[in-house]
Amino acid sequence: MCSVIFLRRPDHAWPLILGANRDEMLSRPWTAPGRHWPDRPEVVAGRDALAGGSWLGMNDHGVVAGALNRPGSLGPAPGLRSRGELVLEALDHADAADAATALADLDGRAYRPFNLFVADNRDAFWLRNAGGGRVEAFPVPEGVSMLTARDLSDTASPRVRLYLPRFAAAPAPDPDRGDWASWERLLSMREELPGAGHDSALAIVTEVGFGTSSSALIALPAIERTETAPVWLFASGLPSPGAWKPVDSARPRQGAPIVSARRA
Repeated sequence: MCSVIFLRRPDHAWPLILGANRDEMLSRPWTAPGRHWPDRPEVVAGRDALAGGSWLGMNDHGVVAGALNRPGSLGPAPGLRSRGELVLEALDHADAADAATALADLDGRAYRPFNLFVADNRDAFWLRNAGGGRVEAFPVPEGVSMLTARDLSDTASPRVRLYLPRFAAAPAPDPDRGDWASWERLLSMREELPGAGHDSALAIVTEVGFGTSSSALIALPAIERTETAPVWLFASGLPSPGAWKPVDSARPRQGAPIVSARRA
């Protein structure tokens, strides 16, 4: 189970702030976010070395996308496509709304069940493939929301029950000041609900080799802030306060920064 937290404030200088912990078998190899795909030079994303896709990425238009498993669907399955391909397909689009529309037309039977999200500095959506073949897209509302293996902000998830209220009550990060302390602390927490086990913790350590393998903090600036680049911080391994470092998103030889999505 992975966790994604959204803070949407459409009229704010930073309309989208996102925190994400990736939970995976720790033996599954991966590469930190970078420009790993020659046929997609505009994409910066973490690369899954096993299947070649990604769990989280951003493109030069300021579109962010990520994939999560649904309950009971960890790992690949013979004859089905990798869900990591969906992140790259979402990042082929310059606009989150267009990406959500295109991905909702996919045949979900080609994949194991998944949750997917795609967002820019104007819109945000989460998509659900519950296993019946239909991919459904839903808007992410304003305010604080949380996506795990279940539906958005679904309190059937013990992790949502324990941590969504804490994120809602915490001071919002301030990217202009580089202040992410409140979310760094929460994303590092290993506290569990009594009787719920690691399914309720945000940073996971288990005895079977499954755990939190990385964490990300992302902020997208408002459309009118044309000289302000998105912020992407990344922590490798089990996160702890202070572990997040800036992602190098520069194009080789060009030094072109990621720019925010803009729509006419």
